[in-house]
Amino acid sequence: MGPFPHNAPKSKISTENPAGTDGFEFVEFAHPEPQELRELFARMGYVHAATHKTRQIELWRQGDITYILNAEPDSMAMRFVAEHGPCAPSMGWRVVDAKVAHDRAVSKGATPYTDADKTLNVPAIVGIGGSLIYFVDTNGGDETAYDTDFDWIAEKWPEGVGFHYIDHLTHNVHKGNMDIWFHYYADIFNFKEIRFFDIEGKFTGLLSRALTSPCGRIRIPINEDRGETGQIVAYLKKYNGEGIQHIAVGTDDIYSSTDVIAGNGVKFMPGPPESYYRKSKERVVGHDEPLDRMMKHGILIDGEGVVDGGETRILLQIFSKTVIGPIFFEFIQRKGDDGFGEGNFKALFESIEQDQIDRGEIAAE
Repeated sequence: MGPFPHNAPKSKISTENPAGTDGFEFVEFAHPEPQELRELFARMGYVHAATHKTRQIELWRQGDITYILNAEPDSMAMRFVAEHGPCAPSMGWRVVDAKVAHDRAVSKGATPYTDADKTLNVPAIVGIGGSLIYFVDTNGGDETAYDTDFDWIAEKWPEGVGFHYIDHLTHNVHKGNMDIWFHYYADIFNFKEIRFFDIEGKFTGLLSRALTSPCGRIRIPINEDRGETGQIVAYLKKYNGEGIQHIAVGTDDIYSSTDVIAGNGVKFMPGPPESYYRKSKERVVGHDEPLDRMMKHGILIDGEGVVDGGETRILLQIFSKTVIGPIFFEFIQRKGDDGFGEGNFKALFESIEQDQIDRGEIAAE
């Protein structure tokens, strides 16, 4: 299989996009027991595609998604493990010019990261919770940012089970810090707020500001607890700080992809009651999604439905249980809808809340 179209440069540096952002390049993960990550990635359809030539770092790939598994002793990633447990110590962004993006970020107040223990030999800055943001030059054809330092042991662009891009990832922050991180992304990279949510569950609640980069391909919702004992507080306590809460990946056939990963042993957050699906045709007008296939694993639906002129605006999504410390994954299919499933936020929030209550991480009041 050849390179996916997502790999080709789409952006340029401009007044609107001063950092030349061009989408997500990777998310890095680390774990005290790296084999657990290998097994998890395999269950989700990723292929061990490359291994670093001199260090204990692996690339797990599917479509245009790269997960980096870092088990190198004394690396920044493993120091992050010592502080946070199983974690996501960095993410990588594609940019038009990595040096330009880095230098501009530093000129705007970002902290550069120059230690020799970086995962990739590309510019990086300090981001959420002390994690890193790497800047990777965009490329085309079959070239990747990993060719020099990694040995490929599988095809570069494995099809996997149908997930083909990173749609968004979220941040959980301490109460009062939402505006700090909003301004971090807005002032340095010209991100814009596209959604604001105020969600109440049965016992707790959260505030969320969804941000999008000028290129439209880096989406980062920022979550803050409404109280002192809620699910975001529980995450911050378990993770020992702020960080990435979940990573969302996109597919063109959520039913087939979900069937495969469920068969591989991926567990999902509890789905909503049957009434949710019966009422979905009232809430998402005109949709003809198969209710039986939605209910099979608990796939959620949101959007405007079929609008005037026959245009479809639907979002389908489902969430794994927490699988890397308090981090979980979202699997998403967009049919003309660019939102985050805001109509499902309450159902999702209460599902996560109940899961944390069942594990004793928060108390039912």
